[in-house]
Amino acid sequence: MLRSLVAALAMAVLAGPALAAEAGPDGKVPVRGGTLVVALEPEPSRLYLSSQTAVIVQSQIYDNLVTLSPDYQPVPRLAESWEVSPDGKSITFHLRKGVKWHDGTPFTSADVAFSILQLNKKYHSRGLSNFGTVEAIETPDPHTAVFRLSAPSLALWSAFGSDNATIVPKHLWEGKDPFTNEWINKPVGTGPFIFKEWVRGDHITLERNPDYWDQGKPYLDRVLFRVVPDAGARAAGLETGQIHYVPVTPVPLSDVDRLRKLPNIDIVTDGFGTFAPMYFFDFNLENPVFKDIRVRQAFAHAIDKTALAAIAWYGFAKPATTPVPSVQKQFHAGDAQQYPFDPKKAERLLDEAGLKRGPDGVRLRITHLPVAYGEDFRRSAEFIRQQLKRVGVELEIVNLDLAGWLRTVFAERKFDTMTAYYAANADPQIGVHRRFWSKTFNRASWTNGSSYQNPEADRLIEASHVEGDPEKRAELIRQVQRIAQRDLPSITLLEVSLFGVKLKTLHGLDPNPDGLYGSYRAAWLEN
Repeated sequence: MLRSLVAALAMAVLAGPALAAEAGPDGKVPVRGGTLVVALEPEPSRLYLSSQTAVIVQSQIYDNLVTLSPDYQPVPRLAESWEVSPDGKSITFHLRKGVKWHDGTPFTSADVAFSILQLNKKYHSRGLSNFGTVEAIETPDPHTAVFRLSAPSLALWSAFGSDNATIVPKHLWEGKDPFTNEWINKPVGTGPFIFKEWVRGDHITLERNPDYWDQGKPYLDRVLFRVVPDAGARAAGLETGQIHYVPVTPVPLSDVDRLRKLPNIDIVTDGFGTFAPMYFFDFNLENPVFKDIRVRQAFAHAIDKTALAAIAWYGFAKPATTPVPSVQKQFHAGDAQQYPFDPKKAERLLDEAGLKRGPDGVRLRITHLPVAYGEDFRRSAEFIRQQLKRVGVELEIVNLDLAGWLRTVFAERKFDTMTAYYAANADPQIGVHRRFWSKTFNRASWTNGSSYQNPEADRLIEASHVEGDPEKRAELIRQVQRIAQRDLPSITLLEVSLFGVKLKTLHGLDPNPDGLYGSYRAAWLEN
């Protein structure tokens, strides 16, 4: 793998003449040229409506209407300006003129209407939460898109950023299956880089868009995404300069302190503000054994979250108390029910549920599928397996690649339990409610994996989506957490701290709250 990286870099012109550009925050003036080598794990299953690493790639190919500033305010991208009606039920976007898709077709408001209503609202894992109030999008001319809302939405602007509202070309996507059409794996966008090739199991290559609307950008000639499954190999690639950047799941957590001290390495903590990942353990509630709440409560009491954070995550996580991260103080329900580590209580609850230990000491044998996001998740699943074994539950860990995990969990439903993390995002409506809203079940990946269905929770979730008073809305969101902690269809285990690792010679990464999914339009490499 590393030999192939050397070969790729040998072909790359790493730097060229200085651009007539202003110095960045670090005082350095960008230079043009070069190939940015980015390591990914896991390899995406497809390049839209897929996974975290898919979004990292697609964000270089597609542009959104807006992005987010450090204080979570919208910043123009494909939309140059906008107005919101006094009642908050209409947003008029004025689109940038002269923008073209990579195939030369003009970008228009019809692309916006199609992408939001026919793709993102219908098929995105957060589509209903994000755009449920968007009833129509009017297109009075090619450069105007008018969003008509059934009610004001306090979360909508946060939803426009990141991967929630990707704009795709209507002329290529209309009438085609969004999960199988040819353009999902050879995307055509309006962004700073053009898709060139995808060699499965090895790399994805993007090349500079010479007609990008942001004149003078991007600075890089190309971006080479390398699939590097081994965390040790990613660390070695960074140390030797053969990899410039690993945006997420970068290196073994045990190796971070050592890498932090190296003179050519930076630990990247900017760009994760909207993610707030929540690591959780889902029960498949279609399995009759998990319909007994005593069983679910026993699992919660059997897992030591403090030790899980310290041992499996090397301190890059902390115990969670509700599905909403504690940093979102205005929404967080500090009074929700808790399940402190208590193996003896777990044993009593399992006994009461009729799950007695057999002659071999085993009460229950079940499968467990950790999300295919690398060794941190496999190591965490092994820790949980050992904890549950102490109370008589045998967990058979089944490790799949990402495509297989998504298919097995969300399409085929062939699992007993699973662990994953979902980004909570800037607002619980965007990232948290999908875990507990019955309307998201069997609708898309990364949604209600437990198949939890509760009319009371649904009513509160849906009321919060249209409530215009911030405090009333916050209380509705707190009530949802109380119900989720009471019913326990899913055990929220940890709040995870994300980071990336890059070479000091790489500059211009997006520092904004959703910068993990940000464009490399301003990225550059120095000599």
